[in-house]
Amino acid sequence: MKEPQITVGILSGKEIEFFLPESFVTPDGTMASGIQKAVFQKGKIYWQGKAYNELSFSPIQDTDTFFELKDVTIGINFHWERQETQHFNGTLKLVVDEGKITAINILPAEDYLISVISSEMNATSSPEFLKAHAVISRSWLLAQIEKRKAMSKHDNGFFSFIKTDTEYIRWYDREDHTIFDVCADDHCQRYQGITKASNKNVVEAVKATQGQVLMYKNCICDARFSKCCGGVSEVFDTCWEEKNYPYLSAIRDTKEEGSFPDLTQESEAEKWIKSTPDSFCYTHDKNIISQILNNYDQETTNFYRWKVRYTQEELAELIRSNTKNDYGKIVDLIPVERGKSGRICKLKIVGTEKTLIIGKELEIRRTLSPTHLFSSAFIVEKGETDAEGIPAWFELTGAGWGHGVGLCQIGAAVMGEQGYNYNEILLHYYKGADIRKLY
Repeated sequence: MKEPQITVGILSGKEIEFFLPESFVTPDGTMASGIQKAVFQKGKIYWQGKAYNELSFSPIQDTDTFFELKDVTIGINFHWERQETQHFNGTLKLVVDEGKITAINILPAEDYLISVISSEMNATSSPEFLKAHAVISRSWLLAQIEKRKAMSKHDNGFFSFIKTDTEYIRWYDREDHTIFDVCADDHCQRYQGITKASNKNVVEAVKATQGQVLMYKNCICDARFSKCCGGVSEVFDTCWEEKNYPYLSAIRDTKEEGSFPDLTQESEAEKWIKSTPDSFCYTHDKNIISQILNNYDQETTNFYRWKVRYTQEELAELIRSNTKNDYGKIVDLIPVERGKSGRICKLKIVGTEKTLIIGKELEIRRTLSPTHLFSSAFIVEKGETDAEGIPAWFELTGAGWGHGVGLCQIGAAVMGEQGYNYNEILLHYYKGADIRKLY
């Protein structure tokens, strides 16, 4: 297998402005440089007075030039969402999609990985942790490409929600990308081209593991990862579609691993979340935390165990605004189903005007927070009730940060600091997998 060229969706709009500081060439041999604008009209891309179904601009061979895109949105749907001008190596491709022009970057997989991991990881990260992350980011990327190819052969579509009179169950994956392999935002993996300086240690880690992926039998592993598992990792179907992978099993995040309580049971989940059992990811070491968390995330150190409290009015308004449904006053939040790590995948919201079971974990986290709850592994405590049985407040005590499936970044960073090599880190989190070199 040769190193693949991958396609990354960067932005879309009725107009795309871009800058070519050096000469690029189109498929028909037209040379272009300087400030450019492509406009969507009558179902076509209009550029320099001509109409196209699609159009690409490739750098002249043997040059390391870049192109510049304006108004790229980063942090979509996060509190720090903003627009930037960004620079990219490789080819710029413009295509028509859903009444807009979509700008796509085509580049080698290893160059993409250097950019992704440089933006995700700090320069202080241990080399073995960076190597582990290079392997899982490469595995995840190539697994998504394989998944997209497989899905394109089926005409029956892919539904990521279940809606009945009593339940609204939705999960968020990347099945909606049909014209490129991955997007550039956190929905897939954060990719900002060469806008951010490449981390020298990341470059070395990517080169040291070039072409290496996690495999299970003859399939590339869908190598998920999150910030902090909270002591036990989660299984796939708690968070996404109803399937599971043997290599994404629930594991105890400790050196000895071994057994752990049945956290699908409410009583055991409550005891677990109220305790702080020793785990790789239970750390307050600022050096380690800074390897994973960017500056604004480092303000939060209580991620292994955390609390959030809402007044009745705050919670009712949060749920109303996030779901676009008026539940009235909130009477109760009842965990209906938990995963192996204690993460809730079905939660019943009981209101004076409406009662509904929602899921999966990310839908729950988005419903009960202005942005995202750290995780759905939480227990609920209620304040005193009034004459109508309405609690004055709700307090959520939780464990971990993120979905908890696959590699735990905080835990893996601790393992790297403790002298584990990247093979040991990977095989701790992905049981039964092995590392193979594809190219």
